[in-house]
Amino acid sequence: MTESAADPLTTKLPAGFDVLAEDLALATEVAEALTLVEEDLLGSLASADELVNASARYLAQAGGKRVRPLLTVLTSMLGDGVDERVRRAAAVMEMTHLATLYHDDVMDSAPVRRGAPAAHQVWGNSVAILTGDLILARASRLMSELGVDASKIQAQTFERLVMGQLHETVGPQESEDAYAHYLRVIGDKTGSLVAAAARLGAHFGGCSESTTAMLEEYGEAVGVAFQLADDVIDITADPEASGKTPGTDLREGVSTLPVLLLRQHARTATAGQDRDEAVQALELVDGDLSSDEALARAVAAVVAHPVTEQSWEVAHSWAEKAKQSIAGLPESTVKSALLSFADAVVERDG
Repeated sequence: MTESAADPLTTKLPAGFDVLAEDLALATEVAEALTLVEEDLLGSLASADELVNASARYLAQAGGKRVRPLLTVLTSMLGDGVDERVRRAAAVMEMTHLATLYHDDVMDSAPVRRGAPAAHQVWGNSVAILTGDLILARASRLMSELGVDASKIQAQTFERLVMGQLHETVGPQESEDAYAHYLRVIGDKTGSLVAAAARLGAHFGGCSESTTAMLEEYGEAVGVAFQLADDVIDITADPEASGKTPGTDLREGVSTLPVLLLRQHARTATAGQDRDEAVQALELVDGDLSSDEALARAVAAVVAHPVTEQSWEVAHSWAEKAKQSIAGLPESTVKSALLSFADAVVERDG
């Protein structure tokens, strides 16, 4: 196929899905479906009320990878393909994701989202929270039109999203392992929605129950791998390339994978340089990180310790788990794209 034929699709695809461009017919179908999903998404967020229209469409118009709707579209193609129900489900998955971003940014006091001021910075906390609520309400209404099964999947997913945020907010209980708690949180906050996106595509695409189960498992593992990589990138990313200050999670006191492994090293490693370096790094991490200099020292200490490489290994193990979950699917361009994407979510720098 010609380069120009691939361009309309590849401009829409995150890294890992460019393998679709090898199949012109499939690439065209995906591109057309995503264009319609985008129209449905923005149309569903529109309102005659000027404030609601501006705030509800704000993050959607700011961009985003659209991974969740893309997965819904792709997994349907392992069955009968894309129809109006698949496109509707895909739009709802992105709406649900967007709503959580409004809420998360308020809770985290995040100044920026997708290269623009976060919604609460523009309209205040109350409007941002209520906008997220409104988007969720519209998403639920749209999903209800797809039937009881779809509404149940949406409700179960939203419950997991809320539980994940709640557990992250309160932290692990005294008797709970911090690492297990962390994995449960990211499974609920990130894995659940990616899993639902894959499941809904397969469901409305008419896939068998066994195929649908494989794809749901794939989505969950990919979501976890994606978040694990995000947490490592938080301390390893080049600030000039990413536009982010490394160590945002450290400054906010969020114990992500590298810090959890660092604490484990300091607690269990035998005496020696490795343990001493872990203890010294933790002293920096647990100190006052309000200044950029202190934050930079803490980030450098964590990055220099072997736990950072171990964290990448954990992320890759979840990507491999995702790939293994769909090993039983027949060979196809869609399967190849899903396999490539599982690797791509942890082989990125932003």
